[in-house]
Amino acid sequence: MAQPLTFAEAASASVDDVLATVESSHDGLTSTEAAARLQRDGPNAVRTERVRAIVILAHQLNNAVLILLAGTAVASVFLGDRTQAAIIGIILLVSISLGFVNEYRAQRATEAMHSRVRHTTVVQRDGQFTPVDVGDLVTGDVIRLTLGEAVPADLRLISVDGLSCNEGLLTGESVSADKQVDPVPEGTAMADATDLAFMGTIVTAGSGVGVVYATGASAEFGRIAASLDTRAPETPFQLGLRKFSYLLLWVAVVLTIFILLTNLLMRRPVIDSLLFALAIAVGITPQLLPAVVSSSLANGSAQLAKRKVLVKRLVCIEDLGDVDVLVTDKTGTLTEGHISFGAAVDPAGNPDPTVLRLGLLSTDVDPATGGASGNDMDDALWQAPAARADGQPITQGCTRIALLAFDHTRRMTSTVVEVPGAQDQRLLVTKGAPEQVMVQCVDLPSGAQRTLDGLFEQGLRVVAVASRPAPGLTAVHPDDERALHLAGFLCFADNPKEAARDSLRQLHDLQIEVKVATGDNAQVAQKVCADLGLVSKGAITGSQIDALHDDAAFDEMVANTTVFARVTPEQKARIVRSARGRGRSVAFLGDGVNDAPALHAADVGISVDSATDVAKDAADVVLLDKDLGVLADGVAQGRRIFANTIKYVLMGTSSNFGNMFSAAAASAFLTFLPMLPGQILLNNLLYDSSQLAIPTDRVDAEQLRAPSHWDVGFIRRFMLTFGPISSLFDFLTFALMLTVLHAGPPEFRTGWFVESLATQTLIIFAIRTRRIPFLRSKPSLPLVFATTAAIAVGVGITLSPLAAELGFTSLPLAFYLALVGLTIAYLLLVEATKKVFYDDPMHLAGPRPRIRGQAHRIDRRAARFTQHAGS
Repeated sequence: MAQPLTFAEAASASVDDVLATVESSHDGLTSTEAAARLQRDGPNAVRTERVRAIVILAHQLNNAVLILLAGTAVASVFLGDRTQAAIIGIILLVSISLGFVNEYRAQRATEAMHSRVRHTTVVQRDGQFTPVDVGDLVTGDVIRLTLGEAVPADLRLISVDGLSCNEGLLTGESVSADKQVDPVPEGTAMADATDLAFMGTIVTAGSGVGVVYATGASAEFGRIAASLDTRAPETPFQLGLRKFSYLLLWVAVVLTIFILLTNLLMRRPVIDSLLFALAIAVGITPQLLPAVVSSSLANGSAQLAKRKVLVKRLVCIEDLGDVDVLVTDKTGTLTEGHISFGAAVDPAGNPDPTVLRLGLLSTDVDPATGGASGNDMDDALWQAPAARADGQPITQGCTRIALLAFDHTRRMTSTVVEVPGAQDQRLLVTKGAPEQVMVQCVDLPSGAQRTLDGLFEQGLRVVAVASRPAPGLTAVHPDDERALHLAGFLCFADNPKEAARDSLRQLHDLQIEVKVATGDNAQVAQKVCADLGLVSKGAITGSQIDALHDDAAFDEMVANTTVFARVTPEQKARIVRSARGRGRSVAFLGDGVNDAPALHAADVGISVDSATDVAKDAADVVLLDKDLGVLADGVAQGRRIFANTIKYVLMGTSSNFGNMFSAAAASAFLTFLPMLPGQILLNNLLYDSSQLAIPTDRVDAEQLRAPSHWDVGFIRRFMLTFGPISSLFDFLTFALMLTVLHAGPPEFRTGWFVESLATQTLIIFAIRTRRIPFLRSKPSLPLVFATTAAIAVGVGITLSPLAAELGFTSLPLAFYLALVGLTIAYLLLVEATKKVFYDDPMHLAGPRPRIRGQAHRIDRRAARFTQHAGS
């Protein structure tokens, strides 16, 4: 095929015409033909990501801070300052090496995670439907679509069974589009192409079969994804880092210009003035911030893996830390997930084996032989001892004529069966959600509702069973599920998971609001919540939700409700979208096919290793254990990474800014440069190197109790509060050096070098916590060692044979004694200021930035159609 069909051509053509154009048939392709087309047309991918060392290295070099450093090094060589050039070279080497190693590790980890999670779809090859990797799809493949699936390519639909797709990603429409197979008129808009299913859209109801007419970048979604920047859209965390860098860049530019002009006005040598100004600019920029961030994320992914949490993308770690609402299913999360059959009772609540027999007849298992079922409740029925008599199923001799499977709209399963007796009798047997079944019953016994309420109050899961004679009926349609006679109720137990009590407490301590979305009855869900100590703000059912036509009323309901019972897949997704629309960061935990739409809609979709393929495919995070405690660990780890990264940022805003401002001010009144350019860069290298241990630091419990997100305003206020304190003690050091010790240029530079290094490295112990350092919050041993080592190396250099070459000289003991006093006073003032700063509400972090838009959603969906190739 020369060119793939456009959506307009496929939509207006008949099924047979499209099959002929793509050289396929209703039976699909053979494996041989599919392999040949894959070789000819390439994979069904909108982008290809390959881990290449050279690309990662180039990415490290494409950094404004590093370019500034390299330019300064070159300028230093030409201006004759080889010492400064060597120091800058070391900084460059350390920063690039660390950034390269960490990014390479991160990308390899991402590739390994992707290799563990396969995205598959069911394709008809060689006349049989079989799972195939979505990347191996080709034009002409015939595909079966199921509920919750992301449509893997552009399809011309061949058959549909109640199929609907959410196409908001392409059309902007929030309402799902119903599908049919008849061609539409030429010129029909994409949103009205009801006979097509588009790549990247989500099946929200029903099922269908279609033939692929466009794949990869030729598909409509592929064109959109390919038109975006090849880089993933920035997360709020990444955007915050960039804004912070811009903030410091502007400060650096202003200070550099001021210092250069001041030195020129004071008639100092142009070369020295220029080098000094460049050194100040470099000194205020956070050279190792990319290395600290990548190191934190790489370490975080490893720690999460140890906690049985696998993330598909490293940025999901940041998203996890920002979660403040968790919408979860009930079965297996709040309960044991092991459903056992309890009893079969008549409408009056009395044991009745006839109800069990009818229940067994309305399963997906052959009643003549019995056996295992793929449905947990049906399987529990067949495992019950009462389901067999003398080793044979109690339904032996019955013949199933037709089956209408359960769906989330009807919430019922119906069968037509021949039941042996004096005369063979054909019955329609229906079982399902009691409120759905009982509405279709006639002559409902007066005590039935009271019996049902009593069963629900016990926390039992209840299925109603009803039947009616069905002579001549050979197939079942939803319209046949009427005029039924209630036989009774089947009772099942799924006990609350005791471990969930502690897990819910952990989530509460993390300030995460838990909401429950379940297909079960509201009373049962409420009782489980009460048993586990989850305080409920109220419950609502799916039918009540459908009655809310006003979006504002719906949003208000979501905000003030804890339990959503008997909800459909689309309702779950709408609940998630509503919470996100109010600025909440929402995680959804689910493992079934019906959970996939909500997993797609959430900020963080979470599934489990034992989940259905559709659910795992839709998720961003996969838990190896279906345990809320594991999830709480993952959220805490995300917040821990964020907290430690912010520590580095706050260090840069307080000590770096303060020291560089001091240098700028000192250069205005001293007759000599307060510190040589090479000394400034050496100071900065030692300081930054000590901060590489920050990712290993402990994080106070209270820092984990609130969602973590970036706030540049908070950082700016922190800089303007603590930066001047750093400068104040620099000026006190200047006064000590000039008035008490009568220091000349070498002594002054050496003294300030040591004081600056000591104060700006030790300040980490105050900044890292809102508590009293060491007494109520102990730092990690690596951080203590790195900080101590940096100061020791700095002092050692001023006493070493290299001192003269670097412009240093030895200092009297009195200076070091004074330095200890100044440092203690500095840390005490910072502690006092810190208490006032954090007690003021205006200095608390601001609201969550809302930047996740269409590009973010497209990129997230495109990850399912991204080919990963090893380096």
